[in-house]
Amino acid sequence: MNLQEAKVLVTGGSSGIGLATARLLIEAGASVAISGRNREKLDEAATTINATPIQANVSDEKDVGRMIRTVIEELGGYDVLINNAGIGTFSPLVEQTADDFRRIWETNVLGAMLVARESAKHFVSADSGNIVNIGSTAAQKGFAGGSAYVASKFALRGLTECWRSELRKHNVRVIQIDPSEVITEFAERAGYGQDDNPSKLRPEDIGQLIVDVLRMKDRGFVTDATVWATNPK
Repeated sequence: MNLQEAKVLVTGGSSGIGLATARLLIEAGASVAISGRNREKLDEAATTINATPIQANVSDEKDVGRMIRTVIEELGGYDVLINNAGIGTFSPLVEQTADDFRRIWETNVLGAMLVARESAKHFVSADSGNIVNIGSTAAQKGFAGGSAYVASKFALRGLTECWRSELRKHNVRVIQIDPSEVITEFAERAGYGQDDNPSKLRPEDIGQLIVDVLRMKDRGFVTDATVWATNPK
């Protein structure tokens, strides 16, 4: 697609992969809205990269409907969703709480579905669009302590395949990007440390891949892409 004409929403766009992706898309000429729950942080990020801020909770159905309507109004159209909002906590199965499991599911699975559903309504009516789901290598293989997060990312992969099957006939490209460990605020919020290792991935590495995948001519698309650090010492 021609990114200079793109109208993009990036959920979870006030930090990390979302913010880096939004910045690179704007540099490529796209009009971009970013969403998040924290108004102060969202406004600061939007000002820094010249994006349109839309405060919203992706797990709230009414909020999502309002958010998509606002994107269309503010950008004068809409054709790319970067479905990036996500959270994580990690604990052994015997310590897993129902509240934490439910909270992760509501953002990573229910939230992703709600935003994709409302976006798809517009894309189908336009007979064109792009949904890019930000998954994880946790969508491909489980690990100790990862029950809630891994389950949510496996679910997202299943949703991606369902939506791809449904939406191809409407010229909607559905793509999943699976990063391995990326140095962002995610680790701190999830409750574990992460050093600033120069050999590990950075948000802009994932953002650049998303930009490159979207740039492909609309007659084709990359269904899935996985990104690993070359040598994460």
